[in-house]
Amino acid sequence: MTRIKRGNVARKRRKKILKLAKGFRGSHSKLFRTAKQQVLKALKYSYIGRKNKKRYYRRLWIIRINAAVRSYDINYSQFIHTLKKLNIALNRKMLSQLAIIDKSAFSFFVNFINSDA
Repeated sequence: MTRIKRGNVARKRRKKILKLAKGFRGSHSKLFRTAKQQVLKALKYSYIGRKNKKRYYRRLWIIRINAAVRSYDINYSQFIHTLKKLNIALNRKMLSQLAIIDKSAFSFFVNFINSDA
């Protein structure tokens, strides 16, 4: 049996992991074994973080809409329920942007809802 040298393949594999581990502290970025573990852990957390980001932003939009709507003596759930009943299809992100940036347009929505309710 002839000897198989894995120099290039093994080096490329290790370099790839160490490149991903760049910026980690101490041996987590220097030693291959620990770097590999930390990279796998970091990739797992980044995957979870991408899912959590969506939840976080939705919560933030709801809080902003609720705060904006309460100044018109209506709460968030009543506001959303009436929007759905009137077939106004604006998502929470756009509603929160309106509440922050364009207060007159947002007040138009709230007054429109109050007149129908």
